[in-house]
Amino acid sequence: MNKIVFELCAETLDACLAAKAGGAHRIELCTALNEDGLTPSSSLIHEAVQKSGLPVHVLLRPRGGDFNYTDAEMDAMRKDLNQARSLGVSGVVLGFLHPDRTVDIERTRELVEMAGPIEVTFNRAFDHTASLEKALEDVIATGCRRVLTSGGERDVVLGAESLARLLKQAGSRIDVAVGGGLRLSNAEAVARTTGARHFHGSVRRRVKILKDSKGADMPEGGDSSAETRFIVESSDVRQMIESLRNASTYTA
Repeated sequence: MNKIVFELCAETLDACLAAKAGGAHRIELCTALNEDGLTPSSSLIHEAVQKSGLPVHVLLRPRGGDFNYTDAEMDAMRKDLNQARSLGVSGVVLGFLHPDRTVDIERTRELVEMAGPIEVTFNRAFDHTASLEKALEDVIATGCRRVLTSGGERDVVLGAESLARLLKQAGSRIDVAVGGGLRLSNAEAVARTTGARHFHGSVRRRVKILKDSKGADMPEGGDSSAETRFIVESSDVRQMIESLRNASTYTA
């Protein structure tokens, strides 16, 4: 049976602690998942590294939108990389493209070299490239340890067949992490179709928070206004890993 590696995409310290309690193997730390993730604060990085007990990989992304960055934005990411290293992270996650949607090999390789001993993952900028097959070879050439992808589609369900082809192309040269729309409801099917070992997901659920007139949390009932936020339950992390392992056992 192949060993399954599950990385939790976390944007809060509570999510990092749930990752540990649920048996996740690694954390990708970011903020603003509504913008597909941005670089987290130094204080959050510090707390996640110190308290989660898991390898923490930090997203380097200064803004939403495309992956073609200005020189000023690149300078900021270099500084963020050095800061993350000083805080004890195990890896960083990044992605750089040219305007023609090809991998920016030069900039990527530069930050891989800056990262030194810590691991570098090429993020889902990969899914925006003009040719996934060429992009995979380019990412491998940069020295990245893994690539995160949904197979060029909106989510891993639609991209499952493409992911299977990318895994075959990659062989043992780079880890292909399956992520983007990975859910408890589809994880086992996606794992069986792709044959992947590395997976990435947030396992978030939306909960309703009731506030009284002064903005304080209150139990349900009475006059209140309802707000929502996302949380991560350790039981959901555990269930995700179990589903992925079940698929691995089935396909071994």
